[in-house]
Amino acid sequence: MKKKIVLLCLLALPLMLYIYFSLVKHNSLFLPVINKNISELPHAIPGDSTTTALKGKITIIGFLGTDIKAREESIFNINQKVNAKYKDFNDFQIVMLVPDGTQQQVKDVALKLKTMADISNWKFVYAIPDEIKSFYASLKADEPLDATLGNSNIFIIDKDGNLRGRNGKDKKGNDDKFKNSYNAFSASELSNELTDDVKIVLREYRLALRKNLPKGVKREI
Repeated sequence: MKKKIVLLCLLALPLMLYIYFSLVKHNSLFLPVINKNISELPHAIPGDSTTTALKGKITIIGFLGTDIKAREESIFNINQKVNAKYKDFNDFQIVMLVPDGTQQQVKDVALKLKTMADISNWKFVYAIPDEIKSFYASLKADEPLDATLGNSNIFIIDKDGNLRGRNGKDKKGNDDKFKNSYNAFSASELSNELTDDVKIVLREYRLALRKNLPKGVKREI
């Protein structure tokens, strides 16, 4: 009986994954690369032993600035709309780049997040202002950071360090530019656009993994 249950699970899992990754709201098998070779994250500041890297991970990255309290709504939106869906994927992470000196604010908001969900995929990277500005410049984003070194935009970076995005609209409503960021203050934008686009990137890597496996070798995802 146990063997039958295991066999059923092995047969059902690929089908469930296929259905899950196919339920995207816009018909696309590939999310465009907007900008290649984004800078790697700044090294940990003195006294911080944690290390976080972009390469090898599908990353949602944001910039909280020095007034983290003012961005709590966007943090909770990301946690509810994005982390809740993808927290079980080992190759997915949410990174917040924050100025050195905000450690206590980060601890306070992290405690609140922990009461809502597993936040093991959340990474808070502390850096000096020049490092934050340099990294943000490598994104070639449309909007600048504000005076606190933060803004409401979050970005998708793939495992190869490339910025991903979707077809967007210019200020006149024309579909002639790429959308390279998502507004974390907008729960609907995160739910309707960002989660779809992360799903596409995850699906890309899983399809590529299956394609590159040696003939006759099977691998569970």
